[in-house]
Amino acid sequence: MITAKNTSKIPVFILGAVLVLFLAGCATTAPPVKTECKAKIEWQIAPEGEISEFKCEMGTYEKEAALIITAGVKNISDKPLRYRLNVFLLDMDKAAGSLIPAKGKPPVLEPGKAITVKLPFPKTDNLSKEILVVLKTIEL
Repeated sequence: MITAKNTSKIPVFILGAVLVLFLAGCATTAPPVKTECKAKIEWQIAPEGEISEFKCEMGTYEKEAALIITAGVKNISDKPLRYRLNVFLLDMDKAAGSLIPAKGKPPVLEPGKAITVKLPFPKTDNLSKEILVVLKTIEL
């Protein structure tokens, strides 16, 4: 029996289920060509893109300890595209993202080309153990 108390949870559940199915259906789980990160990584990569390298290392950002993620993104489609890269540190409740490429007229990555980006996580003094990487294409 559905009560008024439970009805507010139903739309949230349905939205969450649709989001999970959408992300699972529109992404591959192919790992990058080269990975230098000891964390458990889940990959959600658009079929039109490839993570050519992925590295986690400790460094500094604005004079503070930081985890620095270096990711190479390659356009494996036959048309120019723009991407959105998001990295989630699941065990630390932190996230960072970048548009790829960040600039340009138009801001696109040509077919077969690759670009490397660095995502700093300031005020992070240790490596993450669980990471989610999401690469999506963006409509221009």
